[in-house]
Amino acid sequence: MTNSQQAKAVLLRELHKDGVLVLPNAWDAGSAALIGQAGAKAIATTSGGVSWSAGRPDQQALSRDEMVAAVARIVEAVELPVTADIEAGYGLAPEDVAATITAVIGAGVVGVNLEDSKPNFELFTAEEQAARIRAARQAAEQAGLPELVINLRTDVFLFGIGAPEGRAADVLARAAVYAEAGADSLFVPGLLDLAVIAELVQGQPLPVNVMAGPGAPTVAEFEAAGVRRVSVGTAVAQAAYTLAQRAAAELVGKGTYDELAGALDFGAVNGSFNR
Repeated sequence: MTNSQQAKAVLLRELHKDGVLVLPNAWDAGSAALIGQAGAKAIATTSGGVSWSAGRPDQQALSRDEMVAAVARIVEAVELPVTADIEAGYGLAPEDVAATITAVIGAGVVGVNLEDSKPNFELFTAEEQAARIRAARQAAEQAGLPELVINLRTDVFLFGIGAPEGRAADVLARAAVYAEAGADSLFVPGLLDLAVIAELVQGQPLPVNVMAGPGAPTVAEFEAAGVRRVSVGTAVAQAAYTLAQRAAAELVGKGTYDELAGALDFGAVNGSFNR
């Protein structure tokens, strides 16, 4: 464990305390470098984008070793703190989560997203997930990085678990258990209702992270509701891959290049990589 990695972990932790941390998610070393150049204060990965860059679908289609290798390249490309999307931990048992935490810390990561849903889209019980969080925290301490930021993702809203009127209460109950187990922040993708978000912010102790995108409230509106972290999941990667598909279709089908207009020039992109 280096002093630099510990300092980055402390910085990532501090970035959740005031204002709102905005994280345009990266999927490879190049996207991470450009996102950092755009002014991001930290780099968050997207498991979907990382998987797509390897020609695989999301939902743990990559092995732990493959994901760790991709994250290590991202860490190497930037000086910023990197928080990695480790999906459900690459295994159901607490010891699987611990092994993943040890591996990503070894790759230089200072934060993780950990989901409370299984690959079959069912949720762990709060108590099952608490055991996984405790295993993650213990692994971080044993690896010499007790400052690791664990952003606990609950998929109650994303997967529409339970009756709509009971979902906020479910998240609040889960958050209390997750906080006690050692989570540092609460990620609630699938929720964009500012009133419900404000209820979650006020009803439990963890900083709240939401997943935004086209049609969502603005970052300023989220911040006014008390949100401390805004990320966009696969959205930036989707936009990049959409451009690649549209440009290729235009070139092959029409022989023209309009979709490529407005791109960064070669020197601007090439100059973003200095190692």
